[in-house]
Amino acid sequence: MEKLDKNYIIGFILLFLMYGTYIYFNDSLTPPAEPVKTEAAAAKKPTAATTAPNTLVVADSSVANAPEQLVTAENENIKVTLSSKGAKIVKVELKNYKTFDAYQANKKESLVLYDGKNTGSDFQIPTNAGDVSLSNLSFAVSKPSVNVVGEKSENIIFSVPVSGGKIEKIYTITGKGFEIKQEIKTEGLGAVLKNAPSTMIWENPMLVLENDLSENRKAAQINYFDKEETFEDLGLGSTSDENETAELPVKWFSFKQKYFTSGVVSENGYFEKTQYDLKTPVEDSSIVKLGKITAQIPFTDLSQNKVSLKYYFGPNDLDALKSVGNDFQKNLYLGYDIVKPVNLYVFVPLFNWVESFVSNYGLLIILVVLMIKITLTPLIYKSYVSSAKMRVLAPEIAAIKEKVGDDAVKVQQETMKLYQQVGVSPLSGCVPLLLQMPILMSVFFLFPNMLMFRQKNFLWANDLSTYDSLISWGFNLPIIGHHISLFVVLMTLSSLAFTYYNNQVTPDQPGPVDMKKLSYIFPLVFFFVLNSFPAALSFYYLVSNVVTIAQQLIVRKFIDEDKILAILEKNRKNYHSKPQKKSKFGDFIQKQLQASEEMKKQSTELKNSRKKK
Repeated sequence: MEKLDKNYIIGFILLFLMYGTYIYFNDSLTPPAEPVKTEAAAAKKPTAATTAPNTLVVADSSVANAPEQLVTAENENIKVTLSSKGAKIVKVELKNYKTFDAYQANKKESLVLYDGKNTGSDFQIPTNAGDVSLSNLSFAVSKPSVNVVGEKSENIIFSVPVSGGKIEKIYTITGKGFEIKQEIKTEGLGAVLKNAPSTMIWENPMLVLENDLSENRKAAQINYFDKEETFEDLGLGSTSDENETAELPVKWFSFKQKYFTSGVVSENGYFEKTQYDLKTPVEDSSIVKLGKITAQIPFTDLSQNKVSLKYYFGPNDLDALKSVGNDFQKNLYLGYDIVKPVNLYVFVPLFNWVESFVSNYGLLIILVVLMIKITLTPLIYKSYVSSAKMRVLAPEIAAIKEKVGDDAVKVQQETMKLYQQVGVSPLSGCVPLLLQMPILMSVFFLFPNMLMFRQKNFLWANDLSTYDSLISWGFNLPIIGHHISLFVVLMTLSSLAFTYYNNQVTPDQPGPVDMKKLSYIFPLVFFFVLNSFPAALSFYYLVSNVVTIAQQLIVRKFIDEDKILAILEKNRKNYHSKPQKKSKFGDFIQKQLQASEEMKKQSTELKNSRKKK
């Protein structure tokens, strides 16, 4: 199941509250298993005459005693370093990306996504004498290195002769992309292999790639996708040590960080009995989280040479993740189900399209805001007309309050009668605003996960994917942290300005709470919530606020409140001259108000009877 960082939850609630207030005014993420000593000793000193026939023995001493050899497989996107010791991946670099520190220092260093040189990553094969760790075996290498270009693909074959047969690991890489394929094959080992699953162990010390260590630890997680096509995650929004065992066979699993993912897909079958562990090394600031995944591969897959694994080491880019297949794009978090379609089918394609002809990412955000706002103009216009109707009715509502007094229920009843007479629906302003709500919520989840803005500058912000720091200090303060974001300050000021303007054109509403004063609290609270969010998000909200104010000022010039009042008066005359049917909603409200009034009377009578006693 998907879990959220508490900042997302707080922000999500605040968005609802802010939007609710706005509608109100318009009425509307275990040590490595020790290898079996018998096999390890046999690998170092292969003696066929003294070895039991059910043990894997390296037949060629020149291979067994060879020093470690490192070879590379690379294309235009990635560089994968492979070791002859165990024939395993020991390092992966993304050639077109940098860490935040390298970017700030303007260093020409590729981003190291995975460094498994000193980890316990392994592949263990079951034999009749116990499990054999391939990481203890030295493999011969077919070629030194490959650098693939274009549409070609190249293989690097690692092989070791054992017990009258051999084991091969074959790596295949194409000219572009972030994938490398691994196949494991055996030959002539039928009498040695045990009818039991092989074990794959992948340890991944997730390296620091971004700016804010605390926020990146919350974003680091393990994801997996099971046989029933259910996506699960472990560790999102948490810095506690966590572990989990999957109940079902798993198609793929991954170590996902904020903007990058390392994962593997079982192409011919499923991983079984997968175990996931995440630890946060609090005292080690060079590691985000320590991840470990242990999985079993069925015996038939190994014995029939069907072990085919596809590794992905790359960015959390929607198209790149999709190319892996098997719903691997679920590693990119796009929000709750209610807003995910908006991000997937509207915002991501829209941002990608605008990026194709705009290189300034601040201007890109401005253009997207304008496109969205122009598209929503009919809804905004309808909402404003509804607000205008409430304004012209404000004097009559005030007269009702003066006539009825402090009886809130009675005031609501009389107000509902007035709405019915002049043909105004209290929901007419709410519906257009509610239809805009998924858009407002969508960007809140999209920007913190949007690779597009990573290491892109605009104005004073060096990196739009993280916060811009107007003022910073060397320690954390409660709630606000260790900095103040200028974009958040400007966004807050624009929100306060919009609130002030909105309050001026919105009539007072009956109720025990002064909602106009309360509306000023939400922008201030949102300042603390968004202070550590990406500058791109704060800038989007800033531009959106400014455009909304301008939009309402323009719309207001096209609305004649005198004409609206005349239409309402005409509706009132028609109401009195013709028999009117009560709307279901109006009838429901009336019944609720009557029930509330009855309960109030009963409460008053109960109090009076107690006083008499």
